[in-house]
Amino acid sequence: MFSRLKAGIARTRESLMGGLDRLVGRKTRLDGATLDELETVLLRSDVGVKATMRIVDSVRRIDQKDTPASAIEREMNAILAPCEAPLAFPPPGSGLFVLLVVGVNGVGKTTTIAKIARRLRDSGHKVMLAAGDTFRAAAVEQLKTWGERLDVPVVAQAHGADPAAVIFDACQAAQSRGMDVLIADTAGRLHTQDNLMAELAKVRRVIGRFDERAPHETLLVLDATMGQNAINQAEQFCAAVEVTGLALTKLDGTARGGVIFALAERFGLPIRYVGVGESAEDLQDFAATEFVGALLGDFAPGETAEP
Repeated sequence: MFSRLKAGIARTRESLMGGLDRLVGRKTRLDGATLDELETVLLRSDVGVKATMRIVDSVRRIDQKDTPASAIEREMNAILAPCEAPLAFPPPGSGLFVLLVVGVNGVGKTTTIAKIARRLRDSGHKVMLAAGDTFRAAAVEQLKTWGERLDVPVVAQAHGADPAAVIFDACQAAQSRGMDVLIADTAGRLHTQDNLMAELAKVRRVIGRFDERAPHETLLVLDATMGQNAINQAEQFCAAVEVTGLALTKLDGTARGGVIFALAERFGLPIRYVGVGESAEDLQDFAATEFVGALLGDFAPGETAEP
């Protein structure tokens, strides 16, 4: 799995490490001009202003026993470690767990749902899907197709149906059929459309009427290729619904994967999954030390330093 992760974030690693190797290498200290360049390299990799300042300040404060490279590695781990919290589903037979999945169109939301459903099915859970993206007929059909491939039931209504009603019906159906997990898709909303975001909040309230503890997880799917715009999306979704976890997809298709540090520093939300490819195995539980290790590659902070 580590090799898949390393391969999946290769573009971000090549973009970031080209600058870090050139600036830091095996040096024991960085002068002011080099620190400014380091800041620029991190910002260009979409690490974000606050996370960048943390990393640069950590390098600036190193003692004689430390190196800039090890300080960078240590601070990156410190930023991401609080967000390491894989999504834990109750064992089969523990009652219905409702997973609400939100995000804008094109972020890989439906594919992420399918990958989670497959993982749950393979672990012995009874899974049902709810096609709550009723504004796009293609979205309903796409979820139905995944349901057929995975042999997982899908609750769907006609194009244009009330999404909240669809998902409420799915909650009732899942409970009556003894399902373990219901994964509810929602319309891929533009985070700038207030009326659609308000409707998303309605979906969440309706689920709460079915079970006051539900949804047990509201997972926001973000596309790493969006860079800093992913921050804007997260801000809007967090304002509209109680987001409890993040999935960062398409890390294999971008050199802007440094946005994961910006997300961690800005929101502190659990990063449940990272997507580094098309196969089911490429949706991985997020592990901070593994991610930083795959990102830094052969940066080798432990090697003998040179001035």
